[in-house]
This record gives sequence, C-alpha cells and structure tokens, in this order.
Amino acid sequence: MAIKKSELYSSLWESCDKLRGAGGMDASQYKDYVLTMLFVKYVSDKYTGDAMSLIEVPKGASFEDMVALKGQPDIGDRINKEILRPLFASNGLEGSLEIVDFNDDEKLGSGKEKVELLSKLIAIFENPALNFKNNRAEDDDVLGDAYEFLMRHFATESGKSKGQFYTPAEVSRILSKVIDVHKADKPSYSAYDPTCGSGSLLLKVAGEAPNGLTLYGQEKDVATKGLAIMNMWLHGYPEASIAGKNTIASPQFKDENGQLKRFDFVVANPPFSIKNWDSGIVPLDDEYNRFRGYGVPPEKNGDYAFLLHIIASLKSTGKGAIILPHGVLFRGNAEAAIRQNIIERKLIKGVIGLPANLFYGTGIPACIIVIDKEDTDSREGIFMMDASKGFIKDGNKNRLREQDIHQIVDVFNTQTQVEKYARFVPFSEIEKNEYNLNIPRYIDTQEAEDIQDLNAHLNGGIPDRDIEGLQRFWDVYPTLKSHLFSPLRAVTERSRSESYSQLNVATSDVKTAIYEHPEFTAYSDVLALVFESWKDKIYDNLQGINHTTAPKKLEKHISEALLLEYNGKPLVNPYAMYQHFMDYWNDMMKDDVYLLAEDGWVAKTKRVLEKNSKGKEVDKGWTCDLIPKQLVIDNYLAEEQQALNDLVSNLETQQAEITSYNEEHAGEEGLLADATNDKGTITKTTLTKYLKSIKGDTSEKEAYDLGNKLLTAFAKEATLKKQIKAAEKELDNLTLKKFGALTEAEVRTLVVDKKWLQTISDLLQAEIDSISQRLTGRIKELAERYENALPQLTEQATTAEEKVASHLAKMGLVWS
Repeated sequence: MAIKKSELYSSLWESCDKLRGAGGMDASQYKDYVLTMLFVKYVSDKYTGDAMSLIEVPKGASFEDMVALKGQPDIGDRINKEILRPLFASNGLEGSLEIVDFNDDEKLGSGKEKVELLSKLIAIFENPALNFKNNRAEDDDVLGDAYEFLMRHFATESGKSKGQFYTPAEVSRILSKVIDVHKADKPSYSAYDPTCGSGSLLLKVAGEAPNGLTLYGQEKDVATKGLAIMNMWLHGYPEASIAGKNTIASPQFKDENGQLKRFDFVVANPPFSIKNWDSGIVPLDDEYNRFRGYGVPPEKNGDYAFLLHIIASLKSTGKGAIILPHGVLFRGNAEAAIRQNIIERKLIKGVIGLPANLFYGTGIPACIIVIDKEDTDSREGIFMMDASKGFIKDGNKNRLREQDIHQIVDVFNTQTQVEKYARFVPFSEIEKNEYNLNIPRYIDTQEAEDIQDLNAHLNGGIPDRDIEGLQRFWDVYPTLKSHLFSPLRAVTERSRSESYSQLNVATSDVKTAIYEHPEFTAYSDVLALVFESWKDKIYDNLQGINHTTAPKKLEKHISEALLLEYNGKPLVNPYAMYQHFMDYWNDMMKDDVYLLAEDGWVAKTKRVLEKNSKGKEVDKGWTCDLIPKQLVIDNYLAEEQQALNDLVSNLETQQAEITSYNEEHAGEEGLLADATNDKGTITKTTLTKYLKSIKGDTSEKEAYDLGNKLLTAFAKEATLKKQIKAAEKELDNLTLKKFGALTEAEVRTLVVDKKWLQTISDLLQAEIDSISQRLTGRIKELAERYENALPQLTEQATTAEEKVASHLAKMGLVWS
C-alpha cells in the first residue's frame, strides 16, 4: 500500500534530525551523511544490474550490502572501504564524492555509539516507501520531493553562516523561467552556474528545457561540490561537469584557446559582498579580460566580480540571471562606473527586486539582474520590477508563494506594465538618474494616504473622492453606487472644489443592501459559471488519473487552466485564486494523486498504531488516507450520524441542567452546600454520600428532594454517555464496512466531486466573498468616520449639559 508522500518526507526528516541530536554534529555537517546515504540508496535501486546504464554499481557496493553491515563493530570503516570507495571509483569519481568519513569518531562517536548511530541511519532508508526503482526524475516524484524537503530543512537548521549551499527553490524557479530556457529544444544547449553550491539552481534551469541541457558548475567548497555531483546523479544528469576551486581566481571551464568557455545560459547565487574576492589574481591583468572595458570592483566587495564573470561567460546570444544584494543597483565610486558601462552596453534586460530575508545565508533584500546579450541592438531600456511585498512568513524566514512566483514570471516575460509593481524604464530616464538603478526611483509603491476630510467632519457627508476610490466596484455594479449614495444638499457653505454624498441606508444595513442588489447577485452568478467552466475543462483529467499519471504535469495543467479562467475577470485577482488551488494541492491533493497513481481508485483503510509512554504499540482505530471518514458518513450514513448527534445534543442539555444545579445550589449558601467537594462542585459521589446522611431527616426534606432530582440527572447523563459510546462504535463499524463496499465509481465521485472540487469551490468562494466584504467594510468605515458632524456633536453636548444642569438644580446646586 502506498504511503502519503508528505508523511514519508516528514518521517524521514524527523528520524534523521533525531539521530543528529544523538551525535556531535550541526545540521550543515549532518546533511552530508544523510544525502550520501540517499545517493547510495538511489543509485542502488535505479542502476544495480543494469549493464546499459551510465552508472555502475559494483558487486558488494550496493545499499543492500550496506544494510548487511548494520550492527557490525567496524561498520563505519567498512562503509568507507567496501561501499563508497568502490562505488565512486567505478564511476570515475574517486576523490570527488568522498565528502564524509563514516568512521569519524569525533562526529559519530566511538565504539557502540557509532555502530548504533550508523545502523539506525541505514534503517531509516530501508523504508519500503522510499523506493526509487521506478523513479521518474523528470516529475515531481518521491526523489525530487525528498531531496528538496531535506535540503530546505538542513538549510533552515544550519544557521546564517552555513546555509549558503542551498538557493530556495522558489527563487531558483524564477531565475530559470526568465531567461528563455524553454526555447532550448536540444540537450546540446549549455547552462553554467559559477557558484553552484549543491546544484539545485542549475537543476531548476535544466528542468525548464524540454529536452534537458548540458550542465556545468563550479563550487569551491569541497563537501558542497560533492553534494552537487550527487545531486546531478540523483536527478538524471550523471554527465554534468562539476568542478572545484575558486571561480574568480581559477575558472575551470575554458575553450581550446585557454579563454573562458561560453554558455547559452548562466545563473548564479554567489556569496553576497564577499571581501578579498581578487585573492590570487591581478584584476587589471586578468587573463580572461573579464574587467576590461567595465572596471575593477572594489577590493572589499566582490558582487560585480561575479556579474562580470557571468557576462564574460555568456555566448553572444546568451542569457543569464544572477542574485545580488540591492546595493549593486545604487552604490557609487568604482561600482557606479561598472554599472554605467554595463548599462551603456545594453546588457541588462531587467531588474527584479525581491523581498528581504529569503535566503539562508543573509537577511538583506536581494534582486535578480537579468542579462541578455542577444537583443542589445534593439533594446531601449530596462524592465524594472518591485516584487518585494509578495511573500509569506515561514518560520524565521520569508518565502515566495506560488502566486508570487507566477506573477513575477508572467509580468517579466510579457514585459507588462503594472502600477506600483513593474514598468519599462527607457535608457534616457536611467541616464538622467546618473545610471542609478535603485528600484524606488522608478517604481512608486507607496499606498495612497487615507485622508481625513476636515470639511466633512465639520459639516457632515462622505467625500465623493472616497466613494470614487471604489470605482472598480462601480464598474461592475453600475447602479449600486446610486442605490447606496445620493448627493448631499448642504445647508452650510461647502468647499467649491469638493463634493459630498450621504448614505441612503443605515450603516447596519449596508451589507444587506449590497448582497441583495441585483447587479451583485448577477455578477456572483457570472463567477459561479467561471468555476463551472474550469471544472468542465479539467474534470476528465481528474477522473483519468492512473498509474501513468505524472502529478507535476497534472498540477500544471489544471492550475494553469484555473488561472486562465479567472484572468481578466473584474474584481478578482487570478493569482489569489491560483494560490488557493496550489495551497490545497500541496497540502492534500498532491498526496491523493500519488496514492491514486500507485493504488488505483480504491479506498484502502489501515490501522493507526501509536507507541505509548512505555514504548508499547496501542491501536488507535483505523483511517483512510484518501477519503475522510466523515465524507463517507455524510453521503451514506447520514441517518446514523443524525441519531448520534441527537444523543450528543441530549447529553449537552442534561449537562447544562447539572451545571445549573451546581450554580444555584452548590457553595456555602446553597441548599446542597454539604454535598459540595473541595472544588466547589457537586458530584455524583458527594451527592450520594450526602443524601444517605440526611435520609429520613424531615428538616432536610427540601434538600433531599432536590438532591434526588440532581441524582436522576446524573443517572441520565451516565446513560447518555453509554449510549453515545455505543452509537459511536456502531457508526465506526458501519463506516468501515461501507469503505470496504465502495465501488470504483463511488470512490471517484467521493474523491473528485465531494472532496477535491467541493473543497476548491469553497476556497475560491471565500476569496470571492472577501471582495464584497472589502466593499462593505470600506463603506461602513466611511459612514462611521463622518457619521457625527461638528454641529451634531455640539447639539448633543449642549443637550447633555442642560440635563446635567437640570439635575443639579433639583439637588439645590448651581453649575456655572
């Protein structure tokens, strides 16, 4: 039976992190052991016994051979000598992938401690669900997700100074989508990352090419370079060239003339503002001419050194994207001269400002500079974007949402001008700004101030300029405005430059007036048809899920269809609708699709076993990963559920009666005070004991009768609890029986119609409802703001003063 992928990844991380806590390593070190283990498991599953494969798994050096070492006193040494070295050597990688020592006493402990730690680490990867035999590296499958999940968590746990090996996947996706990689239809197209880290950014670029790319990367950290090589293998690029050493001082990829090799695409996320970047070279005499004609970056800041290296590494038609701190856009002196020279050569296609605190190595805001050598002759300016406000908090970091990524890519690739977000800036304007590219100089993201109108406060009325600020609503509901507002005929002299209106309905009735207006209901019907149109387009795709389904491709098809369907609809933000779907996909639907692809349209149930505090497994009942129990109950066992609900309702009524007895008759002065425990509550036990003590005492007859009524209530409560317990058990048994009897057609209906589409419909409807809520809220805000004008307040104050004076006079007092 398939396991939910999200549960698998979480379990994998929790197990690994728990073992890390037992050792002496931080996350940045421990990741090397875990990812090496993942690598061995993958190549063993995928290539063992495959004579046609580019990767060879020598006899005796597979993951199964590693499993056989569990519990052996020399396990660490034998993993090194019998598994890793033969595996690496047979594939020409001896010395390149030996990034960890599985016999390191300092990191893993010694003796029994090391044996136990390594044995448990191996056992984690024995999970049957972690099976790569049928891995589809091109799809968002178990390997890609597991690797991404682990890398993100390791980067998060590694801290500020050690998390630079990983570029967040969301940012990598943007870089890969804004340099036209999708047009590279042959694998001979090349992509290069001069500071490739673990290779995730380079792989995202390759993933955008329809037939893959030839990949090159350079990484100076030896251990991280090893991770990059493993990452290439794990994702189907064993032929990728990953080199070591310092890219600026010793670039490793050269042509036959000893000059820099040039590539079709270059991407990079170099270390920000690195000092002593020129160590090992004399920039003015740089043999690769990277600085000639541009200038030399300052010794204490190497940002432009990497940018100039990228420019030098691109073919004449090449395109690149680099992540750099915002300072490169406006810093002066030597950097200003370099920036001017680059701009004058028209090499920069665009600048994208990103939110702060996205990256694991730093919290400062960054930008993406997009380089395009192909169209310099016709380029007339630079496309500028301020995407700094689109993100979500994720722990102590910020993270781009799916809607943020999609909107950035769409707007940039179509070069669409969006107010307060993006615009094309001609070179003439940039020149007037002395080649300063600081984004706020070109894009004003300040929100309009909500001005308080003094005239309205003095004389009443709602300023028409505030009402006109809601024009996007009036465009959709053209007569709603006149239904809600009418021009104010002021008695006092008003400002000639301003006009005012009055609200035609009570503030409390604004919502009703909007919701019941025919134009509002008509547009609601239009949006309902939009959803139905999308549903019709993707319904067969959902119903057709089978073992050949690629979840990533399915997700892209249905999400893009949704975005397209809502695009251009007034008042609706299509990217917000897209985000709702993507959230549901990532939280639930993706797991469901994997289950269906692996198990088919069956609702498999399983027992839930949990370990108690003593380590003993306890049966917690049963569940189904694909279909919630309640969904089956609602559709097939509604009468039984209602009977249970009625019992619960009766119990609540009975308990309310008992509470009422306690509130009225418990405590020191209550009639049943002597039946109260130390906590001030009457219980069945204390009441029974008390009634026994006063039985036959005529002076306590009232208390005795009252106590017996309460005792009867306790008995009814106990009976109801037993009935509820029995009904719950019976309903659970009936539900389990119904799960076993569900037909494939019923499963399809429950999953597609009742679970997926109903949930998505509810999510999208909530977004649509928020549109009207914003209109209602703003109108109420304006109405309440100007509800009481100064004359009214003065009159109210005068009336109140007269009442006070009258009361004081009656008391013989005078208020002057």
